[in-house]
Amino acid sequence: MKDTSTRIFHTVAIVLMGLAAAFTLLAGAGTTCVALNPTGFGGSFSGIAPYQWLYLSFVVVTLAFGVMGGRALSLLLRERTNAFRYAIIALAGSSLVELIHLLVSRSLRGSSMPVDMVLAVNILTLALFLLLRYTGIWKRMSTGRHPQSNPAGTAGGIAAITVGSICLTIQYWMAPTHTIGGVNYADIWHTQFQALGWLLVVGGVLSVLWGMALFVRKSQPTKAAGVSG
Repeated sequence: MKDTSTRIFHTVAIVLMGLAAAFTLLAGAGTTCVALNPTGFGGSFSGIAPYQWLYLSFVVVTLAFGVMGGRALSLLLRERTNAFRYAIIALAGSSLVELIHLLVSRSLRGSSMPVDMVLAVNILTLALFLLLRYTGIWKRMSTGRHPQSNPAGTAGGIAAITVGSICLTIQYWMAPTHTIGGVNYADIWHTQFQALGWLLVVGGVLSVLWGMALFVRKSQPTKAAGVSG
């Protein structure tokens, strides 16, 4: 059984891994527009035109690490023994790519947002995973079980709600860095992001409620035993 502190660390690790994977995928998708049409946005973006091949590489590699991060999240939710390895590879790899992306963008167009934020989330999550691993907390988190009917539960639900909320509000807090010529390019996929966001939020809420129901259900026999004794 896990103690309360271990469960809290497990939940935080899952939520941050979900955020890191989501931000990495969004970064890869977001770079696609400027990578395919670097001269179509004017301003500082025209400076990256000679390096279009590099930005296309950023898209492919960033999306690949984002998918790997999603795989790591899935393994972490199911408490698989190889979850840590997947997470470290995804986080370290995406951090390296985003760091190169940041330096190149600052050199070519004088700005690197929102890559800065994506890099910060990945580094923070990577630091947490290394801390958990080398302080022994990870051993208490990872049971090595392969449960057949283990739902995502509270931690997975919170991660889904968090990522869903990001999808629902991204057009607002990304507008300052994505508004070019009066057009908010963070809102060009409005319908898709709204649909995905609500799907994640509703699914996350249901998952949390399901996890709470299971907890109450499991705790009832214990309470009954205590009364009868």
